[in-house]
Amino acid sequence: MELIKKSIHMDQQKCSASTQITIEDDINITDVKPDVFQLVTEQGSVDIEEVRAVEDHVHIRGTLKFQVLYISDEEAHRPACMEGGISFSETVYMDGVAAGDAVTVRTALEDLSVGVINSRKLSVQALLDLSLGVEILQEAVAAVGLEDAQDVEVRKKAMQALDLAISKKDIYRVREEVTLPNGLPNIFSLLWQTCQLKEITCTPMDGHLALRGEITLFFLYEGEGEDRPVTWYETALQINGTVECQGMREGMLDHTRCRIGHKEIEVKADADGEERKISVELVLDLDMKLYEEIRVEMISDLYGVTQEIGTVTQNGTCRQLLMKNTGKLKVSGRFQTGTGLPEIQQIGGCFGEIQTGAMEPCPEGLKISGAVRVRAIYSSGDSELPFYSIRGDIPFSYVLEVPGGDADCRYEVEPVLEQLSVTAADSEEVEARAGLSFGCLACRIHEEPMVVDLDIAPLDPAKLSMLPGVVAYFVQEGDTLWDIGKRYYVPVARMKEMNDLAGEEVKPGDKLLVVKGF
Repeated sequence: MELIKKSIHMDQQKCSASTQITIEDDINITDVKPDVFQLVTEQGSVDIEEVRAVEDHVHIRGTLKFQVLYISDEEAHRPACMEGGISFSETVYMDGVAAGDAVTVRTALEDLSVGVINSRKLSVQALLDLSLGVEILQEAVAAVGLEDAQDVEVRKKAMQALDLAISKKDIYRVREEVTLPNGLPNIFSLLWQTCQLKEITCTPMDGHLALRGEITLFFLYEGEGEDRPVTWYETALQINGTVECQGMREGMLDHTRCRIGHKEIEVKADADGEERKISVELVLDLDMKLYEEIRVEMISDLYGVTQEIGTVTQNGTCRQLLMKNTGKLKVSGRFQTGTGLPEIQQIGGCFGEIQTGAMEPCPEGLKISGAVRVRAIYSSGDSELPFYSIRGDIPFSYVLEVPGGDADCRYEVEPVLEQLSVTAADSEEVEARAGLSFGCLACRIHEEPMVVDLDIAPLDPAKLSMLPGVVAYFVQEGDTLWDIGKRYYVPVARMKEMNDLAGEEVKPGDKLLVVKGF
């Protein structure tokens, strides 16, 4: 007699840590770049190049990459761009991590500021958030049936569980060429570019994951011509492709995180030899997790009619799905240029990011607080500062409805800035409008005793001799037909038949005839 078992898989965090580090350095303007007259704006990203775990510590090495747009100190003040990188290394204490553990590191550039030391040197300072975690695959094993079993009574109960079917990392490559529309000048020099990922929809299919989404691009460049006109162009790339994934099936529950990793953007000549094409190569890093919601009919108890059978149980842990949903929020705010800064003539490109703060369970669900950090480049009529930037934060507080959620649940939230627009209200003020989405997978962590083994022995003759062959049994408070059958080694079906019972419901005071029949 053997148990038939089913495994339920759950991703569980073995250990985690978070820290903030400050990165700062003085950067010289490269020789081929003009002197700095005034900074306009900056942007940055973080590349993690090495993660190495030792006992209770994680060593991290990476590079802060930055891009600075400034106005040159030339006779004609024109935009110019400076790019660079600052290497960093950090050792983070993480209780429980061991050598060889696969540590996931997520980064958030909390703040980046650039200052002018002199016309040939900049000071770069950044505050970087690091979130570290080690996930392990936990397996709960439940008995769901018996092989080669005779004269055994089995009771089962149903349990809903979320089974982790696939957990893997992969990439998706985007290769596109953007051609400038008619009416815009050829490119003499690319000054500034931004690349932002909008919401990506991931749909599990048989053998692959389908990706749909959009990437917005903004370019500020010097055009060809005697006066080298500064021009901007904004466009979007559509993502419509697949990533192969063995074992994936249609209908699986997807929870994939997607971010832009490596990118290369360069200007190319078209068929006529004119610089009107921009080649874009991006790598999207995918952290894929696919779940299946399953119903497990597991053995909760059993007993033998012709032999003594005991159960060996141990607690198993699994996830139970509360909600897989996406909440939407629209926010807006107004910002002013500030005293003494150039007036707004026309808005060029706008960029933003969501910075989440506290996420706290509340009676209605999960309360998410934070701010949308907005930045826009604009042109002015000022010959000294022909371009400048305006920035501001739009605070938000949003309650994502999670029926049945509480502080003991596990929430995985992926905020995405879906839409952003900045328009000039007047020459000194702009209005920003943003659309946010919060994809959430909410689960309850459920612990359940599960049968994992059997303890089988012959019936004790002395104990058996003390049981009457026939007994008129009066049902007591709390009795079930199962309990009575187990006490007298009688199958439940036989008791139902002898007492003409349609079901297994009995109530205190009922009289039952119990007859041993082996």
